[in-house]
Formats: sequence, structure tokens, C-alpha cells
Amino acid sequence: MTSHRKPKWSRHGFAALGAILSLAVAAPSFAQAPLPKLVTKDGKHALMVDGKPFLMLGVQANNAANYPSQMPKVWPAVKAMHANTLEIPIAWEQIEPVEGKFDFSYLDLLLKQARENDTKLVILWFATWKNNGPQYAPEWVKLDDKRFPRLINGKGEVKNSLSPHFRATLEADKKAFVELMRFIKANDPDHTVIMVQPENEVGAYSAIRDFSPTAQKIFDGPVPKDLLKAMNKKPGTWKQVFGKDADEFFYAWSIGRYVDEIAAAGKQVLPLPMYVNAALRDPFNDQDPFTYSSGGPTWNVLDVWKAAAPSIDALAPDIYMRESEKVRKTLEQYGRPDNALFVPEIGSDKAYARYIYDVLGHQGIGFAPFGIDYTGYSNYPLGAKTIDAKAIENFAVHYRLLSPMAREWARLSYEGKVWGVGEQEGGKPETIDLGGRWNVRVTYGEWQFGSIEAPWMAKAEKQPDREIPDAGALIAQLSPNEFLITGYRARLTFGSAKGERFMVSRVEEGHFDDKGQWVFDRLWNGDQVDYGLNLTTLPQILKVKLATY
Repeated sequence: MTSHRKPKWSRHGFAALGAILSLAVAAPSFAQAPLPKLVTKDGKHALMVDGKPFLMLGVQANNAANYPSQMPKVWPAVKAMHANTLEIPIAWEQIEPVEGKFDFSYLDLLLKQARENDTKLVILWFATWKNNGPQYAPEWVKLDDKRFPRLINGKGEVKNSLSPHFRATLEADKKAFVELMRFIKANDPDHTVIMVQPENEVGAYSAIRDFSPTAQKIFDGPVPKDLLKAMNKKPGTWKQVFGKDADEFFYAWSIGRYVDEIAAAGKQVLPLPMYVNAALRDPFNDQDPFTYSSGGPTWNVLDVWKAAAPSIDALAPDIYMRESEKVRKTLEQYGRPDNALFVPEIGSDKAYARYIYDVLGHQGIGFAPFGIDYTGYSNYPLGAKTIDAKAIENFAVHYRLLSPMAREWARLSYEGKVWGVGEQEGGKPETIDLGGRWNVRVTYGEWQFGSIEAPWMAKAEKQPDREIPDAGALIAQLSPNEFLITGYRARLTFGSAKGERFMVSRVEEGHFDDKGQWVFDRLWNGDQVDYGLNLTTLPQILKVKLATY
């Protein structure tokens, strides 16, 4: 006979049931955030963070800022910059000082502090290579040439760089990197870490490749089929297939395969976006490979690297050239349908700050000046003489402008058409073609009223602080006749590419709310539009409508 008596619940039983129900209701708040990823559509790219396009307004800390004692000198600089992302090293010697024994206490602190500062992280893995050398490898690696051989150049000299042709080095590096990714996976469920850089400025200086017996045997053998297919070449040895480029192509392939294996192993644990940064060569001219880091992803071997390292999501230029002509050429070389443009390092001097407009105009996904912290180091003459409040403000003026619209700009860049220019040397004006019907002339050094080209303005005082170019402008197309514009110390004057009679029919100043919706603030008219649209040092965003009549 079945009993129908009601169960007896004790006070503790109801408490337990209540706890279970409470957990069930609260469970959705523990749902893991979407994994960051780098996506491509119709040759355009976006870094997706929390499921939406993300514009990285970054800073890179100095190499030795990666210790708990230095973090109080890093976060104030990040805040002063209005940056949303910190790029910071994790050194192999730091997490595995003794082989097989790992210490992630610093990374644990870094994750905690990044969340407290509402800042995303890009982890820079300094291991087999950091600017050619193994300085950041543990002593048990960098002092054991027998187990972890170094490169031998064409003269038979042993150089500082570790060779990519020995499994012992690769396996040791890979093991440590996998442990790093395991720690991030276990301790970063909300994905504070949005990208990872395996190694740093790989390659070798003063040696075009490794000439050790092990390397030479591989070089004398056949070119791998994957590279032949990618380069549309017929089979043969490296010398037969690539001629004068054989040495450099061979070394690029060798390092690319090495880095790819490390990245692939890390992605099996946690498939975060990964990129490799490049110490650059001259963007216009052939250059002696002994004068730059041979084997790294320089512009002449990008196709080799693409074939060698399919696990790498982007090949990224580190820019320390001040000339706008060279910077723009570099952006063209690295911003490709098969390669998202990302500038993870650029000089910290004022002259570099304007290039954020060029990067974003080339649909770049991120930008970060190097060495932005208060730890006391400066890499002058590549960067600023001193990293202080004034040096940081040279970049912060642009980040303050872009921060409130960063998400919206990232979406527009991914889904539509965008343009951008940083001021060239001498304040040279330029005209941008906006898709065939419209164009816009960008000029610098203008006051908001009048034109410096007008005779009656000849005696007017010149705009101050124009010795170093610092201006720029951004334009995004919202519809065939409507554009979003913003910038710093620039005048934009729209024109008809076909000579049509037209007018700027409406200029709204506004902003984006936290949901990405446009909020109208006021109309510009009269004096504000009679002499073009003058973007000043104030953070202003304009929606411009053009019409014929």
C-alpha cells in the first residue's frame, strides 16, 4: 500500500532547499562571458570582446614593469591615458625560474587589479625571443647552450639568439606557455585577457639565418609543400625555389613554424586571439637583412609567415618611424584582407600620437604607445625623453575623444566605410575621396573663423603649438549622404567629387550613450559651419548630412 503522507521538513531542510533554489536563480550571473575572437568579413576585421566589436585604446608598459612592486606606477598612467587595455609582459623566467616549478602569483595579482581598474589585458609572452635574444628565458635555458643551442651565423660565430631548429627549446617554451594558458583559463572566466602575444619581435640581428649543421641540413632539403602551395612555386631546395631570398625566407618559415606550434598548443587550452609583432625594415626599399631582425614578420615575408603560422591571428607592426610617409606605407602593408591591422607598439613621443587617426582610418583594431608608466624608463630617442604627465597627455587628448565612442567606431569600421588621417609634416592639406560622390578636404592650423589662405587673414596670429604635428580626423559613412566625423585640431570641408551644387544641410553635435545610441546635443550653423567644420581640442562628434539643391 502506497503511503500519501506529506514529508516532514525540518528547519534545516527548508534552509537547504532555499539555498538550492537561490543558487538556481543566481546561476545565470555565473555564465561565462563570450570568448574574445578576431573575426573577418568581406576583408574587414574586428576584435570581438564580450560579443561585440572592440576598439583597443591601449598602452604598453615597460618591459620591467611586470612585478607587483611596479604596478602602483602602472595603473595611474593607464588611468591618465584613458586607456581601456594594458599590454604587459609575462616573462618565462618569472613563472618557471626552476624547471617544472611554476609560479603565477604575479599574474593572479595582475588579473585582480585589472578588474578593479576596469581594464582589459594583453599578455606579452617573453620567452625564446624578446627582441632577438633570450634574456627573459630562465637561466636554466639561456645558460645551457648544449641543451638549448644558439644560432650560428654564416661566419661560424655563435650569436645570442636561440635557434628555432631544436626540439628541446621548442618543447620547453611550449610547456611553459601551455601552463600559462591553463592558469588564465582557470582564473579568468570573464576574459579580462583579450589577446596574447607569443614571443616578442622574433628574428635575429647581424645574422640572416642559422647556419648550424642542423639548420643547414634542413636548408639543403626541399621546401615544404605548404609553403610551395602558398607561394605558387614548383618543388626544389630553398636556394632553387627562392634564389637570393632563400636565406631570409627559410628563417622566416622556421621561426613562423616554431611560434605557430607554441600558439596552437596554447589555443588548445584557451583559444584567445594571438598575434606576433614585428621589428620593421624600411617600408619602401630593400634593406640589408643584417641591419634588421631577419626572420621576423617584416613586410617582405608576410606571405611566408601567413603560410607558416596559421594559428597566429594577426601580424602586427611595431612603429618607431616618425615620418608620415613611412608610417602610412607600413599601415598599407600590414592592413590586408587576410591580416587585421593592429599597432601594438608605437613610439611615446608626441609626433607619434597623431597616427592613431591613420591607424583607425585603415580599419585598425587597436593602437598602443610603448613604455607608458611611471617606472622611470624611457627609450629615447625612439620615444619621449621622459614619460611624465605631459608626455602622457599628448596621447590622452585623443583617447578622451575616442573612448566614449570606441565601441561604435569599432562597429562602423567592421561593417561600413571609414577614413582617417593624421597630420603630415608641415601641416600639408589633403583631400580624401569618400566613395566617389563626395570628398572632404582636411586642413590644419586654421582658426575657427576665416581661412589662413585669405588675404585679409595674412596678419592674423598663427595657431600656437604647431611645431610638432599633432592633429587628425576620422570620417565614417552612415548612409550615402551622411557621415560621422571627429578629430583634433583639424578643419574638414566637404565637396562634390562630380561638381554638383550641394550644401551641408545639417550638422548635429552629439554623443553615444552606453547602449551605442546617438544622442543629439545641438545643431551647428552660421559661424560654426561657414568656414568648414572646425574640430578643436574639445572632444566633439558630429553627424553631417549633405544634399544637392
